[in-house]
Amino acid sequence: MEYKKFLNKKQLLLQSSGFEPQLKMNPYLFDWQSDIVKWALRKGKACLFEDCGLGKTLQQLEWARHVNHKTNKPVIIFAPLAVSNQTKLEGKKFGISVNICENQSDIINGINITNYEKIHKYNASVFGGIVLDESSILKNLSGYYRNLIIDNFRFTPYKLACTATPSPNDFVELGNHSEFIGALTYSEMLAMFFINDGKDGNQWRLKKYAKEKEFWKWVCSWAIMLSTPSDFGYDDNGFILPSLKYHEIILPSKNKNKNELFVNVAQTLLDRRKARKESIQTRCEKAAEIVNQTNGQWLVWCGLNAESELLSKIIEESVEITGSQDQKFRITKMLNFAKGKIKCLVTKPKIAGFGMNWQNCNKMIFVGLSDSWEQLYQATRRVWRFGQTQPVDVYIIIDEREGKVLQNIQRKDRQAKHMIKSMVENTAMISIKELKQEKIQDKNKNELQIILPLWIQEN
Repeated sequence: MEYKKFLNKKQLLLQSSGFEPQLKMNPYLFDWQSDIVKWALRKGKACLFEDCGLGKTLQQLEWARHVNHKTNKPVIIFAPLAVSNQTKLEGKKFGISVNICENQSDIINGINITNYEKIHKYNASVFGGIVLDESSILKNLSGYYRNLIIDNFRFTPYKLACTATPSPNDFVELGNHSEFIGALTYSEMLAMFFINDGKDGNQWRLKKYAKEKEFWKWVCSWAIMLSTPSDFGYDDNGFILPSLKYHEIILPSKNKNKNELFVNVAQTLLDRRKARKESIQTRCEKAAEIVNQTNGQWLVWCGLNAESELLSKIIEESVEITGSQDQKFRITKMLNFAKGKIKCLVTKPKIAGFGMNWQNCNKMIFVGLSDSWEQLYQATRRVWRFGQTQPVDVYIIIDEREGKVLQNIQRKDRQAKHMIKSMVENTAMISIKELKQEKIQDKNKNELQIILPLWIQEN
């Protein structure tokens, strides 16, 4: 066997198991969206890591339409709460029929959608394809939904996962996506590409240079990473974000010791929680003051039940959404907010911070922060996304004792921007080659001809 063929055989790149599209592509797709859908269909099992507002909904619906036609079997989409209804409306706009399901008996031979909470009600063996909308649900290595999805849909022939760019330095999320589509398991990925630097066994870093290049090459054999169309050489027309401005409001603490010249900033998680609970009244009153004195729609994010309850009482024309409410009530209120029928929506990022398109609103408030960068990012991206036409204002209100939380989030935000930039730079050329099926030469690559000694040739 020739040496080059031997090396190709040893490669870990996920082999394509899909097909060429048999139907015409949806005319509503941009050229780059069409190329991505074709690539995902050829791959058969793929992930789309695209920034918010780049049209993942249309892409996944078009992918599902082709898979349904190819297999003559139902395709199911799993999505966060209320996103199912929004996806059905989007599908109607683009001429694609979407069936909302409550259980297995509702399934039709077409494109079906339901929310993740109902996943246990479905028989995976009947589906020709599965789509995970907001697939960051795979993030938790020991999570209930992560394990249920991977185990139940292990043998589904066509798979697609769609989410925004993975969170900073979170290779767990990439590993779980890889395991979902059948590339490498999370453990295999770590063994192949990473070194453990931590005493607790959880500090992993990429092996240097050669392995790092091989890692991103491997990722690009099953995933597309995109922040703007121009990353892949397409036109950014219509996909340029408006300005985003953060307004940090740090309130003086009312619980400061009179004998202290400076406030003691909370250092531990327990101290931060204590400071947050003790400042609920002042933070909520400040948020209400801002909202009540302005026109237009507002999103007000909170983290504690007491915050949510108080905010909904003192903010005029506000509607509160909580986890204990009936699902139909929550869905109706979320959709009404999207239609402009509600002035102010008060809720938590973990309830409505994923999947919803709320470009109709351009103002939001975080009444306190958690240490989760992803929650801040996703909640902000409900309004600051491609399709937003107005500048976006984000207010962050915290007690001065919570300073470490804000610093931690700012640090993670810098890490995230660096990682996203790095991911795009590492994958762009490989992805362009995959998308356009063109052979791109590496300008830095020097090929040398090696002449073997005669005594080796003779043997």
